[in-house]
Amino acid sequence: MPFQYGDRNGRPASSIHPTFAFEDYSFPPLTLKVRATSFALLRPFSIARGTKITAEVILVEVSGCGHIGRGEAVPYPRYDETVADSIAAVSGLTEHLGDGLCHSSLMELLPAGAARNALDCALWDWRSRKEETSVARLIGLPLPEKTVTAFTISLGSPEQMAAHAAEAAHMPLLKLKLGDARLDADRMSAVRRAVPKARLIVDANEAWTIEDLERLAPVAKQHHVEMIEQPLPAEHDDVLRTFVSKVPLCADESFQGNRRLEDLAQCYQAVNLKLDKTGGLSAACTVAAKAIDLHLDLFVGCMVASSLAMAPALHLASFARWVDLDGPLLLAEDRRPGLRIDRGIISDIPQGLWGHV
Repeated sequence: MPFQYGDRNGRPASSIHPTFAFEDYSFPPLTLKVRATSFALLRPFSIARGTKITAEVILVEVSGCGHIGRGEAVPYPRYDETVADSIAAVSGLTEHLGDGLCHSSLMELLPAGAARNALDCALWDWRSRKEETSVARLIGLPLPEKTVTAFTISLGSPEQMAAHAAEAAHMPLLKLKLGDARLDADRMSAVRRAVPKARLIVDANEAWTIEDLERLAPVAKQHHVEMIEQPLPAEHDDVLRTFVSKVPLCADESFQGNRRLEDLAQCYQAVNLKLDKTGGLSAACTVAAKAIDLHLDLFVGCMVASSLAMAPALHLASFARWVDLDGPLLLAEDRRPGLRIDRGIISDIPQGLWGHV
């Protein structure tokens, strides 16, 4: 079925049928560089698993034929990824960059994760610049259009979260980090009072039990929360097979690497599509199409990183019911040029950030 534009104002994405038409491209010999980069955050960012004050990323650059392609990714400790290991994994592919590397062979050489994501996106950037055409055209997608992104309110006391939400009242969609079930009902209530008109989604980052979910899902429904992300630890998914939620549930930590989408569709109504987990834009295209075939709504998400990491994911926003690409808004200083985000609306990808525009 041909591509149809989606509606990011809450319409289920199961009626949107993506068609990707890119051909596997054999890259010429390229020079590879990879290094670690750190971005300071505007304020400490807290979730159920802890707090951080910097975003630690890897930056991959491939160069040749007078062009440079870049990709950025975030190694995720939840999956035992480290910056050092990711750099080593990319560096180990130097010899393959002169041996007809293509996107499909990259998927065989590296597992899904941050290392593969950074290199895959760098290759797309390089090819787009060399051929002077957009990545969207190369893949067979429409150019990214104006997109509503969620803005994340990190975990804190109900009063703190309400205050931060009030500061962000101009944002149309807020994502609340939850994670202490004793206070999470109060957190949702306090935020809803502070921003009565905002759309809300919540993320427990695996911190609840099934009993917590049974108690808190009706509270979320009462406060017009549109989606609950990853309420239970991933290893407890099976109990969701018979659970009927008052609010759609979205898999995040439960979906990583080769986790079968067919299994997730028995437990969840949506899946968080992060390029760091799929291992790049190439694999994410396949995942997006399969998820929608399984009637899973898409939530295009991100780790905390710069606009360089957000730009590739923005190409999948047309298929998503929810989008969370607010990483640059959480940084003290973004890359330049960065994405243009005004009042929660991403307008376009500026020339010079990623891909030929």
